[in-house]
Amino acid sequence: MPEKLLEVVDLKTYFYTTKGIVKAVDGVSFTLNKGEVLGLAGESGCGKSTTAYSLIRLVPPPGRIVSGKIMFEGKDLLRLSDEEFRREIRWRKISMVFQGAMNALNPVYTVGDQIAEVLMLHKGLTKKEAIEEAKKLLAMVGIDPRRVRSYPHELSGGMKQRVMIAMALALNPPLVIADEPTTALDVVVQAQIMNLMKKLQREYNMSIILITHDLSLIAEIADKVAIMYAGKIVEFGSSEQVYGNPQHPYTQALLRSIPRLHGEITKLEWIPGTPPDLVSPPPGCRFAPRCKRVMDICNKEEPPVIEVEPGHYVSCWLHAKK
Repeated sequence: MPEKLLEVVDLKTYFYTTKGIVKAVDGVSFTLNKGEVLGLAGESGCGKSTTAYSLIRLVPPPGRIVSGKIMFEGKDLLRLSDEEFRREIRWRKISMVFQGAMNALNPVYTVGDQIAEVLMLHKGLTKKEAIEEAKKLLAMVGIDPRRVRSYPHELSGGMKQRVMIAMALALNPPLVIADEPTTALDVVVQAQIMNLMKKLQREYNMSIILITHDLSLIAEIADKVAIMYAGKIVEFGSSEQVYGNPQHPYTQALLRSIPRLHGEITKLEWIPGTPPDLVSPPPGCRFAPRCKRVMDICNKEEPPVIEVEPGHYVSCWLHAKK
């Protein structure tokens, strides 16, 4: 039986702004087993990155985690002090490939120094030992070890992203969060980065949370898929369930917007309207104003989460009514 690594229960992360409380993550729940890959998908602004920052407890102000549980290896991470979390969990157990490697790397330090810092802080290595380890990590992600002396501006976009992956794997953590790892990269480099992540995941049996708005990328690597909309997960299941038998109208609409290479050729569709304002989201189902199958109850009451088949969950009144 698979061993559970991460369980998120009713997680709520809000931003307290002068215009009101932005409910960026509003009751998110999911599980991840050891060695599994979870794809977290949805439109921009739906709360994907905020969910990731909540897991690693780096939510920028004025945001804060309001309630919920983040159970990792049987331990509630939200009960740890900041120092305990920094020393025991962040980067040692959960690391992150941040969105936009161009901005995540410090431009005034060499990439070797930036990787070495993690090793010196957490492993207690000397500077010389850490640099040697950094060379091995760069080689592992397909970069010439001599690049430890290079500055970020001397690297291409794809190489910067590989450096970020090397940094994330420096302490061999059981869970890596990859936030839009292929943003701003051309399709050839995108494929190289995804192939690298698949290779490393198999070799080290690590769990990955892959965050993207591109469902075709998730199909390449994910075991489980969570579809997020307006701060909530509206559908969750295995890749086969979500791609082969999507149940939520939002998931169905997202899949109809992707060109297909095989099978029946259908006309591409788009979702009219825009995501709701999370300061004052609509009552009931948050997708209701854009849904083609909306019913009266959708505008009044929030739909419950229904298990439509073993391991496949959907939050929609169409299935709750059944």
